[in-house]
Amino acid sequence: MKKTIIIISIILALVIAGIIVASFYFYNVAVQRAEKDFLNSDPNLAVSTPKTLQTEAKKWAKAVSFEEVEITSYDNLTLAGYYLPAEKETNQTVIIAHGYSGRATGMFAYAKYYHEVLGYNVLMPDARGHGKSEGDYIGFGWHERKDYAQWIDYVIERNGDKSEIALHGVSMGSATVMMTSGEELPEQVKAVIADCGYTSALDILSYQMGEMYGLPSFPLIQSTSMLTKLRAGYSFEEASALEQIKKTSLPIFFIHGEDDTFVPVEMVYELYEAANGEKELYIVPGAEHGNAYDANPETYEKRVTEFLNQYMN
Repeated sequence: MKKTIIIISIILALVIAGIIVASFYFYNVAVQRAEKDFLNSDPNLAVSTPKTLQTEAKKWAKAVSFEEVEITSYDNLTLAGYYLPAEKETNQTVIIAHGYSGRATGMFAYAKYYHEVLGYNVLMPDARGHGKSEGDYIGFGWHERKDYAQWIDYVIERNGDKSEIALHGVSMGSATVMMTSGEELPEQVKAVIADCGYTSALDILSYQMGEMYGLPSFPLIQSTSMLTKLRAGYSFEEASALEQIKKTSLPIFFIHGEDDTFVPVEMVYELYEAANGEKELYIVPGAEHGNAYDANPETYEKRVTEFLNQYMN
């Protein structure tokens, strides 16, 4: 009997040790600031449309003058952003949020649309742990929501109390602006564009655990979440766009690619149903993850313009 107990204890100790080691591995892969080279070969991120918009936008960006700006976050990080004033003075500004492992300069196509078509001022922050911003972890939108609340304050301070602000995010950026919407925001924030966002960090990481590793989410996602709470100050469970949008009455335009297999399209239906304010849903036929704009630029711009014109004077 005593020998059996010893054997069981050893097995349990080995299992626990294995879970701890695996948790550090998955933290380093998913949360720790680092190049995410594994994404380059992920079939769920493959797109079938040429990136014509990005190519044209990069040329456009060289011809305009983005100003590099900075703020200090609530936890004393220096956060970087790029600001482009409208050609004609306006109170209307969009804050554009990029995706996981991206950076602000990858959002030039959206900036070009807002600047040239809508005539808005444009602010593109680098999320914490990305680009030129400080930070050694990725918050999946949770800590970033507080950063974006500060960027909103920056715009109001810069452009005045009559500012009208739209938030537009793609992928993790979409989750970020949705999570931001659940905070107590100033009245100058008028609308949110949420393109291919996930319901929560827990949901998307659980899904990716199965897609990338063929493993069930339990117990590794839960143990990695505990580690993330200790090292980065948040858990996957609390990083929920779904719960945040239940708190806001802001108008939200949900966009998602019909063929998105990286953030499954089912998530957007759940988000849409949970939203309490004015809302619209645009499912883009044939679009994969993050390329709804590329898949149908004319309709994308038309739908976004019509939506914003209802709430931005």
